[in-house]
Amino acid sequence: MAPLNPYTYIQCPCSDSASLGRPSDATSPTSADGDEEDNAFDPRAPRANFSLYPLEYLLYCEDCHQIRCPRCITEEIATYFCPSCLFEVPSSNLKSEGNRCTRSCFQCPICIGPLSVTSIEAPPSDPSLLAPDRAGTPHTTYSLICSYCSWSSTEICIQFDKPNSIHAQLAKIRNGGASRLTAKERKERRKELSHRGGEAALAASSEAAAGQDTDLETQFANLKLFYNSQLADPNAGDNGFSSLGDLGFSSPSSLSRIMNLYTGGKLHDPRAKSKLGAMREAITADEGLLETDLDESSLITQLHQSDFLDTASSTQICSQPPNLGETHLYGAARFNSSLRPVPYLLRTKRSKRCPVCRHIISKPEAKVQTTRFRIRLVAGSYIPSITIRRLNLPGPNGPAAPAILGDLLEPLKPVHFVLTFKNPIFESLKVTLGAPAKTPGRFPSKVTVLCPQFDIDANTDVWDEALKENDRESSGRSRRRAGTESQFQVEVGKIWERGRNWVSIIVEVVPASLKLEPGRDVLKQDEDVLEIPMFVRIEWEAEGGGDDAASGTGRDKDQKEKKELAYWCVLGLGRIKQG
Repeated sequence: MAPLNPYTYIQCPCSDSASLGRPSDATSPTSADGDEEDNAFDPRAPRANFSLYPLEYLLYCEDCHQIRCPRCITEEIATYFCPSCLFEVPSSNLKSEGNRCTRSCFQCPICIGPLSVTSIEAPPSDPSLLAPDRAGTPHTTYSLICSYCSWSSTEICIQFDKPNSIHAQLAKIRNGGASRLTAKERKERRKELSHRGGEAALAASSEAAAGQDTDLETQFANLKLFYNSQLADPNAGDNGFSSLGDLGFSSPSSLSRIMNLYTGGKLHDPRAKSKLGAMREAITADEGLLETDLDESSLITQLHQSDFLDTASSTQICSQPPNLGETHLYGAARFNSSLRPVPYLLRTKRSKRCPVCRHIISKPEAKVQTTRFRIRLVAGSYIPSITIRRLNLPGPNGPAAPAILGDLLEPLKPVHFVLTFKNPIFESLKVTLGAPAKTPGRFPSKVTVLCPQFDIDANTDVWDEALKENDRESSGRSRRRAGTESQFQVEVGKIWERGRNWVSIIVEVVPASLKLEPGRDVLKQDEDVLEIPMFVRIEWEAEGGGDDAASGTGRDKDQKEKKELAYWCVLGLGRIKQG
């Protein structure tokens, strides 16, 4: 059994109503103590896993004076950028160019490593050009090479003429080196043919396009253009079904179709059905028609002649962008020879707001190269941190052995832990603790907080602590530094140790026995972990900064304002020894 180091988790109040492990029944005739036990937070409840976070994961809202977790904050995208070239992408380019980098940033389709552009010098076709008296310069081409797995774009017969604008060149090349028209070029070509030759030229171009492989991006663009033209045509159909589909396209005939729906009476007139023109479907490749080829004999033959490692995995297939994939059945690549370089997905920098008051609690810098934040209200700067360590008191036979971090807890044997609360703010805190007498679960352990109320001094300058060091030579901390910890005795209602901005108290725990009936009960996962739910309430006085002080009256300028914060936390003390 692996040992467990002590930890501290804090509950976010956003799930306060749903995270109670055992909700109390207001109508049941129970006592006040029973109600408090029922209302105690249960860290073993299934919903508790979604509300407990370490202190480093939490933020704090200064307006609401509440803790905020990653699940309850509202995120807003501030910047889009490429993680490879760190180039900032405007949000207006996302609709036209997609959420991938359009420069020369690509990942290997085999191992997702970064691809680099490398020049390839082709040998001259004429051997006489190699003579020194003949001036000849070989044509230089470029390829993408992975430095990790040595994959190269030349394996799929793709080479580039220029070392820059790789994304634009790759969009015009198919696997094997064949040229490919982009959607914009196809649209311009179709418009040019329609102006020049009319229907005959369009029919010839559609026959030529039918003989070629049309990718999914071009097919969708052609199909969308065809249906938009059908909806905009007032003679395509005057029934109510077509008018309902036209509401989202801002067609000039939408108003007339809606009027005909209510006043024309064509929906109820059987004689008008023969006069209505139905919307036709696409019949050519330029209109978006793509005939499905169900013949997979070539793929089966290639599969018989290939190794298992030559087939593409599901992860590699999903990482392929649909607009760059090869046009096999349903546009899916089956083999490694069909995989293409993958452009980098864009990343975002996000600002975070409080869901209640919409106050910004985290805002990064606008520059992509920096990792700093303009605003970041972390919870560790507003609420005290809690650290846990085990305390071994001396026994009757002499000093006790030093405690080792992660030791198993003996059942039914009292154990003492030191909880250290450190104040991060520049105001003194009044802390009130509350914990149930027994931990929730099948194996309840007894818990006793020896000092449930105490004060923590303000977080002053370090030099002030150095000046006051001589006045604290007789304190518990100096005696513990001298190695006389055995002279201390645990007392109820007194703190164990005090420092500049921290206080340590003692918690006594009697771990439960984990005896199970053989053959009947089974110990569940992490059921042997001793977790204590503890309610923490903090009170402090801050300088008044309300509306009266802002108005300039000066009535509340020097007056202190009382503030408080309450939350649940879970203290993980270790594992209980079985047997």
